[in-house]
Amino acid sequence: MDQLAPSNVPTYETAAEGRAVWQRCADRGLPVVAVRDGERGYVVRYDLQHLDSELSERALRDLREHVRSLRSYPTRVDPVSETESVGGETGHVAGELHAGTERDARQLASHVSAFVFDDDNRA
Repeated sequence: MDQLAPSNVPTYETAAEGRAVWQRCADRGLPVVAVRDGERGYVVRYDLQHLDSELSERALRDLREHVRSLRSYPTRVDPVSETESVGGETGHVAGELHAGTERDARQLASHVSAFVFDDDNRA
């Protein structure tokens, strides 16, 4: 699997639904890439912890640059703050990125999945 199509990105609203997504991915030996319907928008979540894996430094840097390039608005924040400059948190093992609509979140999750599913991006 190289990348999830936006229509194939799993979504969830409740903690129980989220646990079910994580369990399905763990059972299949896949990283988690999913969209959570939050109180103030949508959150793209990725997670490699259950695989005992993480993104390499290069892959994380490339992911952050790619996410920044997808943003259609200026961040107007301290450029040193990775959290603010990408619209969420991106880390070696897990991350959460924010989007205003489900459509935008699914698109963003699709892009993120290309980095997370690529075995060459893992350390």
